[in-house]
Amino acid sequence: MSEAVQTLDADTKSAINIDREKGDFRYPEKHKFDAGTGLSAATIDYICDVKGDKDWVREFRHRALKVFEGKPMPTHWATKDLENIDFDKIRYYLSDGAKPKRTWDEVPDDVKETFERLGIPQQERAFLAGVEAQFDSEAAYSNVKEELSKEGVIFVNSNEGLNEYEDIFRPYFGKVIPTGDNKFSALNSAVFSGGSFIYVPKGVKVKHPLQAYFRINSENFGQFERTLIICDEGAELTYMEGCTAPKFETATLHSAVVELVALKGAKIQYITVQNWSSNVFNLVTKRGLAMEDAEVRWIDCNIGSRLTMKYPGVVMKGKGARGEVISIALANSGQHQDTGAKMIHAADNTTSNVVSKSISVGEGRSTYRGQVLIPKHLKGCRNNTECDALLINSSSRTDTYPAITVKGNQHATQHEASVSQVSEEMLFYMQQRGLSEAAAMSLAVNGFVNDLVREFPMEYSVELKRLIELEMEGSVG
Repeated sequence: MSEAVQTLDADTKSAINIDREKGDFRYPEKHKFDAGTGLSAATIDYICDVKGDKDWVREFRHRALKVFEGKPMPTHWATKDLENIDFDKIRYYLSDGAKPKRTWDEVPDDVKETFERLGIPQQERAFLAGVEAQFDSEAAYSNVKEELSKEGVIFVNSNEGLNEYEDIFRPYFGKVIPTGDNKFSALNSAVFSGGSFIYVPKGVKVKHPLQAYFRINSENFGQFERTLIICDEGAELTYMEGCTAPKFETATLHSAVVELVALKGAKIQYITVQNWSSNVFNLVTKRGLAMEDAEVRWIDCNIGSRLTMKYPGVVMKGKGARGEVISIALANSGQHQDTGAKMIHAADNTTSNVVSKSISVGEGRSTYRGQVLIPKHLKGCRNNTECDALLINSSSRTDTYPAITVKGNQHATQHEASVSQVSEEMLFYMQQRGLSEAAAMSLAVNGFVNDLVREFPMEYSVELKRLIELEMEGSVG
């Protein structure tokens, strides 16, 4: 290995060698704009006025508020946890009023230090083609490398997308995930702020990932970013997002909406590493639309939060389209990871693949909740669903609710599920060879998820293994 490669590898590992406590810090709040607590029509108008929304956006938000108010809280799962959300105590918009900075030197010192402590600028220099960093309600920094801009790639925050690229943005906005899809997509539609807008022109293949990083710094806050990614015909993109927040005594809400559009022959890969603190309710709606011969892949890792409800989906609307969800969830004591996938086949010869692995530690609970739908009138559709769970303690819990609906006899589907527990014999065997009990447990868990961790870029796979090791500390017994 050359000296230059060794140096880059060392720098990269240093930048991502994080732990559970790395995100647990905050700076004093210095907000120019604060919508206050509670949600009403006046809150919507305040957000619109501050952001300079166009009339159609204001109308969109007010309609969404009515939908949100009219929809009941979900009652068929996670009910007990959701009852702890008090919408009247949440702050829906906080901002210092500054526009996103294009160079790192322009970012305010406290915000800059936040993202430097999380390794963001190091990652950008090492392997990213562009970065957006969101601090509470708005993007603090947004930059894409010059060579991509010359190829016509657009990478801005959602507010800039609405105002500067309306002709591209508006036709797909709210079309993949309608406002009324669920109560929390309606909430996002009413108060959304931040998030990314990306457009990749026809035939452009973005070789290096684009990344967004979402940071909650304020107490009693709700972060509602809205992301729309469009890959035109034959284009390719990998996008990564990371999430952290400090630990507060009060509940914090994160409710995002992410819409992906892959036109004919396009490929989108969307990677998430979530390490929210244990007071965050992470209630996210993510869905991709894959046209003819297009591919949408969700690669998802959920480690933090108090409650996560997230089911990335793909609607395969074009012939030969492909959808895939690969997910890892780790639930420790006081956490419920309710995750899964939705695969909707809407054209002939479409293929979907779902691979889910969960780990439950202490009194943690993990749930797989999936939906696969293949209508009768289609031909040649294929689906594979695998759900594997690992229990670390006798008090751990896991549940699997796969709903696979296949009509007609011209399709191929298969489903596999397993639940296993780390055995005392396995731990004893490894301890006899010099490993501590915690190291043995970590080795067993990393072995369980290793085939999926390889799907993440090298920089993220190292981070995931380290996070899992730290979660295993003190888990035995």
